Amino acid sequence: MTGQVHFLPPDAQGIARVVFDHPGKLNALNAQMWRQLRAGFEALAAQPEVRVLLLQGAAGAFVAGGDIEEFPAFRFQADTLAHFHEELVAPALEAMWLCDLPMVAQIEGACVGGGLEIAACCDLRLCGDSSRFGVPIAKLGFPMAPREIEIVARVIGETVLRELLLEARVLNAQEARERGLVTRVLPDAQVADEAQRCAQQVARLSPQAMKLNKQALRRFASGRPSQRAEREPHYAYAPSAEHREGLAAFNEKRPARFNALASEPPPSSESSPPPK
Repeated sequence: MTGQVHFLPPDAQGIARVVFDHPGKLNALNAQMWRQLRAGFEALAAQPEVRVLLLQGAAGAFVAGGDIEEFPAFRFQADTLAHFHEELVAPALEAMWLCDLPMVAQIEGACVGGGLEIAACCDLRLCGDSSRFGVPIAKLGFPMAPREIEIVARVIGETVLRELLLEARVLNAQEARERGLVTRVLPDAQVADEAQRCAQQVARLSPQAMKLNKQALRRFASGRPSQRAEREPHYAYAPSAEHREGLAAFNEKRPARFNALASEPPPSSESSPPPK
């Protein structure tokens, strides 16, 4: 059976799951899965009922890199190699990066290679204490593709990425936590439950706040100072129903009911595509 990326419909709380499923290969990614990942994320823009994404691997594993058995079909010619990285992998990761929905990664087992790249695009990364993180591809005789370096380095930092690439080092869960690769480390048996609780907590919050925070964080990650003209649209949320509901709920000492306002499209603070 070939690998699949399943985009499951959201539950009653608006939590949708993205499941990496490649039986017998610890969910290693093949070309088809990268295509499905990009298409699925691009389709999310038309699904306002989704509040948060929970990314996980099937059968208690996250993503153990790429499908090495597939590599000989494209890795030994420059044009086919460039097509794989520039037309399949990088656009899928960029679609994740540009997604305004909060993303929770439920990391169990190996999170290496393409799995680390996917995890780096998530906002909250929870892992088990037996999880491992790395990009040991120098042992296979090849480097990380340039666009993938840009995407991963802006999230986990150049210093950490140098350690992973130049030493081909694989970090344990605590080492990953110390370096800021993960948000929380949990006993393996608790990862799924805690990831679900985390997604539920995010889903209870203001969707427009999530969207505007992610857009502002993307601008910050670009590494250049923002301009006043870029920041002005951020404040368009001022008269919104979610803004009014949140403050009213606080003053009335009750939980905010953002779910009832889901039909109102949240404002955007991005007037143009984010800088590369």
